[in-house]
Amino acid sequence: MTPKQPAATAKDVVRVTEKLGFVFRRQRGSHAIYVRQSDQARVVIPMHKGELKRKTLRGIIQDLKVSVEEFARLL
Repeated sequence: MTPKQPAATAKDVVRVTEKLGFVFRRQRGSHAIYVRQSDQARVVIPMHKGELKRKTLRGIIQDLKVSVEEFARLL
């Protein structure tokens, strides 16, 4: 059984992203781009108000290369 995906805002995702070693690279419009130096992994976070949509958050979690449980624990 897969765990329930937590709801998160853009600020929550940025906090988790930085805990995983990503650093802010640049922002274009409302989309912030974070890059991890060790493997050049990249994640794009839409900096919108309120909670991110479930599918968007699922894609970001996949880009971070962590499980839903790991992401929830880091929140």
